Amino acid sequence: MFDTSLRDSQSTQVKGLEPSAFDFDRYAEYADRQDKKVQAFLEADSGVLVYRRFRVAEVYGWECRDRELSLRLQLGALAQSMDYAADMANYLEPWYGIGIGASAFGAEYIWLDGQAPAVSDKFEDLDEAIACDPVPIETTQIGQDQLAYIEYFLEKTGGKVPMSFGDVQSPLNIVSEMMPTTALFEGMIEDPEGYSELAYRAGALMRDYLLKQKALIGDALALPGHGFASSRKIIGMGASADTSIMISNGMFDELEAEQLADMCKPFGGTFYHSCGNWEAKIPSVLKVPGLIGADGAFSSETDPSPNDPAPFGEAFAKAGKILNARAVGDVETVMDTVKKIWHPGLKLIINTYCKTVEEQQEAYDRIHEFCK
Repeated sequence: MFDTSLRDSQSTQVKGLEPSAFDFDRYAEYADRQDKKVQAFLEADSGVLVYRRFRVAEVYGWECRDRELSLRLQLGALAQSMDYAADMANYLEPWYGIGIGASAFGAEYIWLDGQAPAVSDKFEDLDEAIACDPVPIETTQIGQDQLAYIEYFLEKTGGKVPMSFGDVQSPLNIVSEMMPTTALFEGMIEDPEGYSELAYRAGALMRDYLLKQKALIGDALALPGHGFASSRKIIGMGASADTSIMISNGMFDELEAEQLADMCKPFGGTFYHSCGNWEAKIPSVLKVPGLIGADGAFSSETDPSPNDPAPFGEAFAKAGKILNARAVGDVETVMDTVKKIWHPGLKLIINTYCKTVEEQQEAYDRIHEFCK
């Protein structure tokens, strides 16, 4: 069952570590070794990688305002992660909320104690949003803050640690942050051409901003990024498209797929993410131009509405796309997911959250044994 008393069911409690106390050379060597496994996986026709994600709850909450605290907590997580059996290294993330794209259209953050930043509706309807003359994201306060985040991380780490972008939102998600949801859906139905133009514009603004981030991060850039097992060897950008599960497949094909692909194209392709159960979207997601892979939740501790593993394994194996599967729980929970999802020809990255080193080692060994 999903435990609603937890602040973040996918998080791990860690002790922060000052940059001066972190062994950057050791972690760089560790990440290089893990990247070799990733490269072999990418070159193979089928296979499995195990990723033990170290997600720190505070980093994705109110504390993201404090870049120094965020870095200390993330460095503590990276140091601890090396003790856990895995095929991929964890990475730094300059997370600063999800309203970055909407800031180009005038949205500002609302900071409530103990909560991640939120944005209020800037417009009453789609027509108002279409009429808005947006500005480059890097000229907004939110955009400047995240660039300063990245620069601070690079200054303190010397670029020796893999780093991703923050939480990249799809064009539909960006637009959904600008107005009430009912007004958005009404606008999409009544003026699909106007909505599509707005979505392309929002995606282009985010794309241009991310290209500036890419230039800053340089060779340390780990993709697909937030929420995905990531590596400096992987191409393609991950984007959160949670709002897409509330529209029909036909609307997705017409008003999200091309717009999403256009935003991600300069980064080598698209990785799709949605929370919740998006099994019905599989056919449409697999048709996204340039799709490289997708992410989903596959246990009740990961998401209150998890996906059924079996249809995903079969569909992604046939399509030759990478599946990033998150499964919070004990070894048996993880193995239940793997047994249902594994399919000949599948390229599977299984994200585990086992609490102890011993439990993670057991899960790691059993996963590789089963997916031979």
